[in-house]
Amino acid sequence: MRKKFFSVLNIIFIIIILGLTTNVYATEANNLSSTDVQQIQNQEEIQESNNQGLSNHDIGLLAAALATGLACIGAGIAVAMVASSAIGAISENPSLLGKTIIFAGLAEGIAIYGLIISIMILNKI
Repeated sequence: MRKKFFSVLNIIFIIIILGLTTNVYATEANNLSSTDVQQIQNQEEIQESNNQGLSNHDIGLLAAALATGLACIGAGIAVAMVASSAIGAISENPSLLGKTIIFAGLAEGIAIYGLIISIMILNKI
């Protein structure tokens, strides 16, 4: 379980680092002269014809997909644990039904948080 958690953190850090590097290139372009900017634009036009990398838009879509997907996987695991325990508790004491539904709803909230984050990411693209 720890290896999965650390691999998820590594993916998040890679996305953050990619976002920071694109900001560094944008601020460096503001400090250049007009001839330098023209040379860079010519180089970028050449690279765009050969470019097979990810653009900022693609990285944003990937981040939104990861936010929703990982949150839904986590919510699925949480709901599975809560629901199996809830069924056992309800079979022993039927008056616990209301409390167990609340716990299942809290576990399902994780997926909603991931969806909200992905909507916020998509609004920034």
